[in-house]
Amino acid sequence: MNRQQRSNLIEFQPRSFNAGTVEYINSQWVFFDEETDEAALVEEFIHQEVEVHRNSKWCKGFLLDNGSIQTGNETFSLVDQEMIRIRKQLIYSFERLLDELNDEAFIQFINTLNSLNFSIYDCIYCYNHLTFLDYENGRSGVNFLIFDNEEYICSVQHHFDYFEIQNDRFELTLNNGKRTVIERIS
Repeated sequence: MNRQQRSNLIEFQPRSFNAGTVEYINSQWVFFDEETDEAALVEEFIHQEVEVHRNSKWCKGFLLDNGSIQTGNETFSLVDQEMIRIRKQLIYSFERLLDELNDEAFIQFINTLNSLNFSIYDCIYCYNHLTFLDYENGRSGVNFLIFDNEEYICSVQHHFDYFEIQNDRFELTLNNGKRTVIERIS
């Protein structure tokens, strides 16, 4: 699996966007989240990936200053009351953890998480112990993750042993008592 295939799996995860409308108020663009009704200045999302709903389709681009969107070679401005989606950012420690996983463990973990109706974008906490360990002597420990899909909470313990053989064990426990364990040895 190459970098592009990993990126595609991450990109098409459920709940990867905050959707809402934008309004031009007091000379500033304001984003209103349709799910929470919370307001945020659009400038907080500058240089992030966004999608704008125009002509009955979503146009992908990057948010620039003054409410402009860059899509390839074209730049256009936001329109008052327009629907937009802003790509959510992964927690940095979780993003690093995903990068550390080998391809098989990466796919197996994400597919299991998705089968339980969770998205990687539902991660609300990640303690990545791997970042504190020395690569030369092998690494062993546990990472802790919490996911919230607004219906259930999922606690994940990622036990890892990275020596001559690489072992990843994920123990997923939902707040309703359902448990799943997956293990990948390579």
